[in-house]
Amino acid sequence: MDQADNALSHLTAAREAGQISPSAAENIRHWLSEPRYADYVGSIGEHLAEQKFAELNEAFWKVLEFGTGGRRGKMYEIGTAVINERTMGESASGLATYVKSQARPGAKLACAIGYDTRHHSRTFACLSAEIMIAAGFEVYFLDGYHSTPSLSFAVRHKQCSCGIMITASHNPPSDNGFKAYWDTGAQLIPPYDAGVIDCVMKVGQIDRVDFETARTDGRIIFCQEEIDAAYMKAVLEQAQPGPRGATILYSPLHGVGSSAVLPILARDGFEDVEEFGPQASPDGDFPNVPGHVSNPENAVVFDALIKRAKQIGADLALATDPDCDRIGFAAPKTLDPDGEWEIFTGNQIAGLLGDYVLSKRQQAGTLSEDNFVVTTLVTTQLLRRIADGYGVKTYRNLLVGFKWIAMAIDEHNPLDFAFGAEESYGYMAGHYARDKDGPVATMLAAELAADVKANGESLRDRLLTLFRRHGCHAEKTVSVYKHGETGMEEMKAVMTRLREAPPQVLGDMQVIQSRDYLHGTTTFANGSTEPLSGPVGDLIMLDFQADGNYVAVRPSGTEPKIKFYMFAYHPPEDGAELSAIEAMLEQRISSLEHDLQKYAEG
Repeated sequence: MDQADNALSHLTAAREAGQISPSAAENIRHWLSEPRYADYVGSIGEHLAEQKFAELNEAFWKVLEFGTGGRRGKMYEIGTAVINERTMGESASGLATYVKSQARPGAKLACAIGYDTRHHSRTFACLSAEIMIAAGFEVYFLDGYHSTPSLSFAVRHKQCSCGIMITASHNPPSDNGFKAYWDTGAQLIPPYDAGVIDCVMKVGQIDRVDFETARTDGRIIFCQEEIDAAYMKAVLEQAQPGPRGATILYSPLHGVGSSAVLPILARDGFEDVEEFGPQASPDGDFPNVPGHVSNPENAVVFDALIKRAKQIGADLALATDPDCDRIGFAAPKTLDPDGEWEIFTGNQIAGLLGDYVLSKRQQAGTLSEDNFVVTTLVTTQLLRRIADGYGVKTYRNLLVGFKWIAMAIDEHNPLDFAFGAEESYGYMAGHYARDKDGPVATMLAAELAADVKANGESLRDRLLTLFRRHGCHAEKTVSVYKHGETGMEEMKAVMTRLREAPPQVLGDMQVIQSRDYLHGTTTFANGSTEPLSGPVGDLIMLDFQADGNYVAVRPSGTEPKIKFYMFAYHPPEDGAELSAIEAMLEQRISSLEHDLQKYAEG
């Protein structure tokens, strides 16, 4: 019996004993039977012989999909549900095949490739380059650690057919990923994402050309110095005039951010900037971040930053995620840096930065009714109300994911685009790239901090001003995980129940209608329905009787979890005590969270 037959025999026995799940067994069988996976037969055989069934189930239980942020997951040497040389190679090969199928006859084929500080990122970037070269592409390679927005910029700047960024964004150290970009500099949208996946699933032999050979003969071009200079110039064109007297503490959270953020802040006139030393070194283990998860959405990330910020009298503490496409920040509640600090949510930052950009344009006389803001269905309506106040348009009937914001920019006139934001700490200004941009957001945040300081305000004061003008807003997002092998099915069951029997009351509020974006239907409390205009995706929104209060629910495309987005709102009210209104809205959010958790538990 040869090696593959022996492994198949072990697999059959493990499956019959219930040690390997049906889906994992099917995927393992392919890897043991098909010539394209021959290199991995030995490793699979060893796993089976050593009864590493938990590892095999985790590695093979599904085929890793492209989600809103591309393809990412845990790294493991073998498996269809994880990141390894085979799944990364299939991703690059499938992308190359699909791009070639869509290209005009005789058109030049080119791909820009970048990578972050995660383990094996450069290895996967070089692998991707070798595969693209073998497929007939020229490769523009950003050697050294680079941000995701600089890769998006490079695709456009070098007029590439596509782009690849090796990153897992803010995932744990165990993970890595593959972000695919179209020639617009935006991540893949339909039908391109489905087309690439179809090609990925059909990849057989993966052809490669040696990296150094291709670099020597000019097919791989190192262009990082050109791109870095051009990208910095493009970001600085979004700078606004004004004071620069703020003291800034910045952390890259062991990611790529320092290489872009620090030079940009310096060029923008900020002289008092300190990089937070314990988190400055590029390190895929993220050793000095709580839980080793470098996610600016996590409030605990700012504990050490705030402590240091108080020591140096900082006005703002900024952090970017590992690939520097998202930011978070904290600031003193008053003008006393040694007093109490506030960590701002992604939605609050969207409102603050959006207002700052639009107000500066208005002051400069460059704001017109043709300008527009772009956001999503699950992002705060504070940003829309701010835009209304400045007389500019908002496009927000969009699904989750910055790629939809990028698409909306191109559907309208990019030259009129003013600002884009999503609730998950992603922001963009300018039209030089088509993805959320940490460096430009940190620059604008630093300028805003200096602006409010010069006016004798805190960032908290500025937010309250927005609440007085546009109404008080509170938002919260929570994820409910469904664990185990049945997790995905349980998650789907919750979504089905939401469609067929939505709750009538959540918190203390009556649900008056349900919007189902998957089926394009609005269902009212009395059971009547009407067509729903909007994007098509697995998203349900429950609207309450109180205007501006609602809940959005969507499942993850890659994990057994459901995300609940809660929105509470109180309209502007002359003479109202904002602290009392904020407390009331926070209590409303808390009640909604409690009831949604109970509903998800069934």
